Amino acid sequence: MSSNIHAIHHVGLVVEDLDRSIYFYHDLLGLPLASGPTPWFGGSELARGVGVPDAKLRLATFQVGETVVELLQYAEHPAGGLQPPPNNSLGAAHICFRVADVRAAKLELESHGVHFYSDVTVVDDGPLAGWRWVYLSDPDGLTLELVEIAYDDQRELREKSTGEYLRARPALADLEPGVHH
Repeated sequence: MSSNIHAIHHVGLVVEDLDRSIYFYHDLLGLPLASGPTPWFGGSELARGVGVPDAKLRLATFQVGETVVELLQYAEHPAGGLQPPPNNSLGAAHICFRVADVRAAKLELESHGVHFYSDVTVVDDGPLAGWRWVYLSDPDGLTLELVEIAYDDQRELREKSTGEYLRARPALADLEPGVHH
């Protein structure tokens, strides 16, 4: 199967208020709105496809290079379902946007009230040497990241360590069983 996967088409995020999120992702982050917002839609086929009984949603998409960022607003949420999981929870995820100057991007977004977790982290050692990155939250508390690649002189180190891992990793049969569908 892996030989058939050649790109990431889209990344989907569930948001509480699609219109508010469009202001953030389009007007503040500057992502080009590619489609939507759609009207509300639902039905048994959608419910089966997304695994949510009686699902009704609307969505908008943004084109970022070759990848689409899809924002979905569901009409109903499970009880307690409006808080994103902590970053170390199973299923937690983030989108990282590459920028030319992470410090300038952070200052601009902070001037609009965007919350950042910390100052810019500078990495000058190891396989990620050259990265300057920082996490931020969108209006729903979803984690995003900005990264600047100041230089990339660790490609050979990453390739070597990846090859070593693949040769020495534990056998799948020796790993604890997980849930596979």
